[in-house]
Amino acid sequence: MTIAEVSRQYSVPVDTLRYYERIGLLPPVNRSKSGFRDYTESDCQWVSFIKCMRSAGIPVEALIDYVTLFQQGDATREARRQILVEQRELLQARVEEQQRTLDYLSRKIQSYDQWNPGTEERLLRRVE
Repeated sequence: MTIAEVSRQYSVPVDTLRYYERIGLLPPVNRSKSGFRDYTESDCQWVSFIKCMRSAGIPVEALIDYVTLFQQGDATREARRQILVEQRELLQARVEEQQRTLDYLSRKIQSYDQWNPGTEERLLRRVE
């Protein structure tokens, strides 16, 4: 699969795919005889994994560490697992914070929905 096809299929810009490969986030992609990148199914699985992890807010640096460990083989399984566990905990904390924010906004909207004349000042002071 060409880089353009991978870009379209995974909605990742071509420049981003090249960048991921350059910094070691994406393992080196094989080249055709003419020098063009030729993505395999395995390469595409890496792209999918990286896209998912980046969508979860996992920093590029943590993913580079993960990929580096992966390339070292089975002896690094526990270290890779630990990276994922730590990142899941950070993501869970962000999700909980976003849920609190969503709940707060919902309460504010509800107080506007229940508004009646003379309550404007109370709405402004209510910060629960």
